Amino acid sequence: MRLLLGFLAVGLCLVALPALAQPKSAGAADPGLIEDLVVANKVLADLGVLDGFGHVSVRHDKDANRYLMSRSMAPALVRADDILEYDLDSVAVDAKGQALFLERFIHGEIYKARPDVKAVVHSHSPSIIPFGVSTETRLRPVYHMSSFLGLEVPVFEIRDVAGPANDLLVRTPQIGAGLAKVLRHNTVVLMRGHGSVTVGTSIPQVVFRAYYAEMNARLQWQAIQLGAVSYLSAEEAAASAKTNDALVMRPWELWKRKAMKPE
Repeated sequence: MRLLLGFLAVGLCLVALPALAQPKSAGAADPGLIEDLVVANKVLADLGVLDGFGHVSVRHDKDANRYLMSRSMAPALVRADDILEYDLDSVAVDAKGQALFLERFIHGEIYKARPDVKAVVHSHSPSIIPFGVSTETRLRPVYHMSSFLGLEVPVFEIRDVAGPANDLLVRTPQIGAGLAKVLRHNTVVLMRGHGSVTVGTSIPQVVFRAYYAEMNARLQWQAIQLGAVSYLSAEEAAASAKTNDALVMRPWELWKRKAMKPE
């Protein structure tokens, strides 16, 4: 009888527990922002930074505690109707019955940690992967277009957060927070055995950075084959990055026109 009463008491407690509150929408985002987010997915797929995997997000223009990203799908196929709104815990305001990206916590946790960040790209771009697993050579800027990389790019070791038995995916807020901590003030962070994350203050800027980070990795590998490499100094990187930030719209308009050209 006591055991039965115990079960009944537990059951009553469970019934009394409040349901998790669904986040409220910040309202309709600027249609132009949604259009640019769709374009960014297609551009990065066209440029070979994204393939069937990877994702792009942007902070909501009406609420810094919300961000926009597509449902789980191949980037090249994203349309405006696929864009969902998330809070910074990466809970969808309305998932519409659609599957969500397992690694959406990359975005939410970075937006929490970096108020200056307005857009995030997570990719598996192939030329970057070797620099994430090398124990001797870091990704460093070899030319002015990649000056935003700074002196060198940090590497996130997921085993430090998730332990040795992990699948290399950022599938929890805790892992996402660990990634954001390694990113710190940088523009790019590599993920050992996985890929990279790039951040920016706008969609055009983050697309620019994601593309030229991949390009730099290719060029750095080629330069290493020739012998000793003369990398950009801190002063050169800072000056070049400032110049390039004023020019991101030039390639963006070109990439956008090509990506959205009717077939």
